[in-house]
Amino acid sequence: MRSGLTIGAEAELVWQVAAEHTIHLGFPPPSLVGSRLADDVADPSVSAVVFSTPFMILLMERAARKVIEPFLDSGEASVGASVNIDHMAGTPLGEIVRGVARVTAVSGRTIDFEVAAYDRHEQIGRGVHRRAVVKLERVAKKMAEKSAAPPSHMPLSWMDGIANLPVASSGTYPSPVDLLMPKTTNLTPSSSMEPLPVTRTLEVDVSGSLAIVKLNRPAKKNAVNFEMTEDWERVNGYLSRHPQIRVVIVTGSGEAFCAGDDVPEVGTLSIEKAQELSYRQARMYLAWEQLPQIFLGAINGLALGGGCVAASACDLRIASHNATFGMPEVLLGWPPGYGIAQLTSLIGKGRAMEMCLTGKPINAQTALQYGLVQRLSPAGMLLANAKNWADELLAMPPEALRSTKQLIHIDEGLQPKTAFLADTAAYIRCLQGADAKEGIAAFKEKRKPKFSR
Repeated sequence: MRSGLTIGAEAELVWQVAAEHTIHLGFPPPSLVGSRLADDVADPSVSAVVFSTPFMILLMERAARKVIEPFLDSGEASVGASVNIDHMAGTPLGEIVRGVARVTAVSGRTIDFEVAAYDRHEQIGRGVHRRAVVKLERVAKKMAEKSAAPPSHMPLSWMDGIANLPVASSGTYPSPVDLLMPKTTNLTPSSSMEPLPVTRTLEVDVSGSLAIVKLNRPAKKNAVNFEMTEDWERVNGYLSRHPQIRVVIVTGSGEAFCAGDDVPEVGTLSIEKAQELSYRQARMYLAWEQLPQIFLGAINGLALGGGCVAASACDLRIASHNATFGMPEVLLGWPPGYGIAQLTSLIGKGRAMEMCLTGKPINAQTALQYGLVQRLSPAGMLLANAKNWADELLAMPPEALRSTKQLIHIDEGLQPKTAFLADTAAYIRCLQGADAKEGIAAFKEKRKPKFSR
């Protein structure tokens, strides 16, 4: 380490709070999605999205690392040794935050800091932090030794601590990948099948290992409203408790798959209720990737807005030749409240940008070309062909299929799981504006909207 680092040296780091930096207070954590306990842990009508403590600490630690970096020799790095932080105030999504670190002591290769964090309104964190300068060669050697050591080399207290973790069929303790897998369900089937949940907007039929869920508001082109959201939450909870159901076909009744959110209902909701509904719908679709079943979308007719999101949320998709996909929210005066990340992961940034910015729909052949669907079918054969595909999946080994699905979703990373927080924030902001009010009025009156210029 080079000389010259003195007491009082400081640095700062500025971030904007993004969705992945936040925690959503007032909703059950993802680990409880679909469980009965989730109903008891939160009141979805009162919620807040705030900068999380671990990321605030990371901001301050990165500021401290920035102080040290100019004094490091080749082959050196600074690592955190200890941290003691008070989180003093909450900060919302999108706010600018600043981390500051100031050196208070230098003792050989150990540096102590006072650290603080601020948003544009107040101080949000403070504490002390210690960093040590290490030789990368030593760290690499130690990590190699630890990676090569058999599990029996772990201290006894650690072995005691994992005694209650799930044990693989081989009798060994789970691998790191096992520990990362979403544990949202108890994969022990219920001793007896409980009655199907009572739903008015969904038709649910279970036959052996296959469930068919049909959106059932044909007069509204199966638009998703508050009631359908609640019905889906009940169905998701049921599926989480019945892993013996291995494939779920999602389709629509009548001539549409799903025309999106119920725009007239949105126009009657308070901002608080609109926000709650958007959060619940986002989590409703995200639950499909954490449930043990393979979700197979059979897309008949229109799949617009929330309907396009529902299709994107399925693991696999087959569409009728007359299917139409679109993200028309911008034509109503607001951005999509959720689902942009899922769509982008399927079709790519450029194509998602075009669909969401223009609101123009694409036909089934284009959706196949984009990768939004994997198969096409004549409309009259759609459900039959979806069932044939389900039979192909049901012939696969259950645990391998389930694990493969979960690994693919894990590999997608954190951002698609949290992006809906930013989506909803932008949606709610625009929903309060004059353009959104004009968009809803024009939709009801079946005319072209006149937006501000």
